[in-house]
Amino acid sequence: MGTIARVVDEAPQPVPSYLERHYWWAYVHPNAVRVFERQWLVNLILWGNFGRLRDAALECLGMPIRGRTLQVACVYGNLTQRLVERLDGDALLHVVDILPVQLENLARKLGPVPGTTLELSDSADLNAPDGHYDQVLVFFLLHEQPLETRKQTLAEALRVTKPGGRVLLVDYHRPHPANPLRLIMTPVLRLLEPFALDLWRDEISTWLPEEVQGLEMQKQTFFGGLYQMIEVRRAAQ
Repeated sequence: MGTIARVVDEAPQPVPSYLERHYWWAYVHPNAVRVFERQWLVNLILWGNFGRLRDAALECLGMPIRGRTLQVACVYGNLTQRLVERLDGDALLHVVDILPVQLENLARKLGPVPGTTLELSDSADLNAPDGHYDQVLVFFLLHEQPLETRKQTLAEALRVTKPGGRVLLVDYHRPHPANPLRLIMTPVLRLLEPFALDLWRDEISTWLPEEVQGLEMQKQTFFGGLYQMIEVRRAAQ
């Protein structure tokens, strides 16, 4: 295995307009990394639940994590470092992101890691063949995407997952009516995360491609329903 690498297409990937418009302050601008790449801040943004959600996702992926794993989009905090620590000796990790600044930040965080590759790629148009990965992790990405991009991201995640493999989705969810944070989060998300309330109105399952048959789904919610983890498993052939 080689050391960590970032694979960049010859033609630079254009930054999606929704990122430029709504998330320049959080991901696109170089200063965003300097502000948000703080473990305590990431945990604060998720009301102290980052570690719990990270660990739930990693436990679902297994110990050790075997085969080929795709992480769709970089994540502030230590999710990817913890994922790397759980990889089996022959396992491979591939991380894709549309923003070079995010890949460069992750490369600094990880340092040299055998079997791990970072690639500049669009989640809605992945550069992998069908059925290439054993598991795909999408951690707090869907709520940042407009509907059509979200649908394409889910379709691509399923396309590159092998039969019998799974896609693991962690994101926001409609909180229980009695959850007091419901009154706080509604205006916050409306102001800062313009697509996030879609996940309050609809189930993620409604955005999965109809042509993919035999999907099995298990859903778990956290923190009074404000967050969810869904495991989508493809039928084995």
